[in-house]
Amino acid sequence: MPFIHPSAVVEPGARLAETVKVGPYCVIGAEVELAAGVELVSHVVVAGRTAIGERTRIFPFASIGHAPQDMKYQGEPSRLSIGRNNVIREHVTMNPGTQGGGMVTRVGDSCLFMVGVHVAHDCIIGDHVIMANNATLAGHVVIGDGAVFGGLSAVHQFVRIGQYAMVGGVSGVERDVIPFGSVLGDRARLSGLNIVGMQRRGYTRDDIQALRTAYQLLFDSQTGTLAERRAAVAERFPDVRPVREVLDFMAVDSSRGLCQPRAGNGG
Repeated sequence: MPFIHPSAVVEPGARLAETVKVGPYCVIGAEVELAAGVELVSHVVVAGRTAIGERTRIFPFASIGHAPQDMKYQGEPSRLSIGRNNVIREHVTMNPGTQGGGMVTRVGDSCLFMVGVHVAHDCIIGDHVIMANNATLAGHVVIGDGAVFGGLSAVHQFVRIGQYAMVGGVSGVERDVIPFGSVLGDRARLSGLNIVGMQRRGYTRDDIQALRTAYQLLFDSQTGTLAERRAAVAERFPDVRPVREVLDFMAVDSSRGLCQPRAGNGG
């Protein structure tokens, strides 16, 4: 039987697994689902059609699943889906999806959301993502596995952040960030590759060196068009997985365009 503190409010209809722990002064809505091992430490509010995966831990004053901050939202039955083994710290806010974005906000597994993080409607977040204090995502943002966000960073709506990318603190990201890319600045520009992140995740020295060379070629604005440079890189590195992942990401049609280095800073 789940442990529910006497001061907590659990509305009829909520589904709590046997090993759920609900601490003091939490409020759980009627359509919420909490899987085995979920813990709400205290003063957590979980509302709406929200499902939280196994062993996710949520800290005080987090607001999870309330209506999106979108003036077009008309109460449609959208959802928020949060995966397993996540840590959601104090004052984090996460909103469900909307009719204009697929009706679901989705968070993967084993992520860390530090104090004050905001995940807006219709965001799709991969696994092992880390967002430091007060980092924020606007609506419809897509985040690849293993991406890292510094404190006070902010991402514009509809932007894509590739896997294992790194967003520096106090950066405003208005354009898509390639996988393994590192961006920084008030209006963030590509500043290089997240080499340390690649090393930590087991990419070989040969793969890293190939990606470094590909990066130099792709963003050498003195040589042909970007499409021509992409074709040349694809021909030169047909079997290098991280290079292919960057090229595949760049090939996707996007409304936001691509974050690139400042002129004269291709490396």
